[in-house]
Amino acid sequence: MKKLGLIAGTGELPTAIASEAKSQGYIVIAIALEPLADKTLSSYVDEIKWVNVGKFGKILDTLKKYDIKEAVMAGKVSKTLLYKSKITPDLRAVKLLFSLKDKRDDSIMLAITKELEDEGIHLLDITRFSKGILTPDGVLTENKPTEDEWKDIAFGWKIAKEIGRLDIGQTVVVKNQAVMAVEAIEGTDEAIIRGGKVAGKGAVVVKVSKPNQDMRFDVPVIGLNTLKAMIEVHARVLSVEAKKSIILNRDKIIEESQKAGIAIVGYKG
Repeated sequence: MKKLGLIAGTGELPTAIASEAKSQGYIVIAIALEPLADKTLSSYVDEIKWVNVGKFGKILDTLKKYDIKEAVMAGKVSKTLLYKSKITPDLRAVKLLFSLKDKRDDSIMLAITKELEDEGIHLLDITRFSKGILTPDGVLTENKPTEDEWKDIAFGWKIAKEIGRLDIGQTVVVKNQAVMAVEAIEGTDEAIIRGGKVAGKGAVVVKVSKPNQDMRFDVPVIGLNTLKAMIEVHARVLSVEAKKSIILNRDKIIEESQKAGIAIVGYKG
């Protein structure tokens, strides 16, 4: 049987990827990043090893120990760890960080990918294990955007694509075709809360893939926490890019959106 190394960060995506990989016949060995990965991940994989997120050398050594030739990254590892955490990177991580021309997400992830490839470990496209949870095209809820909200979606799409091109973030919060917030290092949920407070009720949240999205990493993901952030600030519409983003717990999210009067749209631009 084929082996798959699952490098797991925060959230529910690692468990969803593990379940799909096992259904495809893979033996799944998880490298669970401490303190980020969920403890329940152990129930979804064949074997799990916990490694501190800063110990890049140990992550590589563990993958090699299990003779893993194919791996996938799933779950967020926030860049804020570089700035406000007590996590101490090992020598391999320090060398990688010092080799970067800048600390944009793509720069970091491409450097990690190269290190993996140099060790004979091929990083796979995450969509190989997430086809069932990719965002479909169209309005997913009974609640539908108004005509003005459709204009906000189209407006927000252009802005979000541009900040994605610059590798700043992938989410914008808009209202009445004005930008309330742009996602940066803080992440989607914090950007929603920040922009929603400025907008008052009725904000439109637009999340997209980058124009040249590398589907091996940083694929846009929507989960229950995204919806909770929207409910907190009385946002009205969530637009996510169809076929190039992932919605976790889709049935639950649609159900809760219905109760909150939120419309969810899979949008192609």
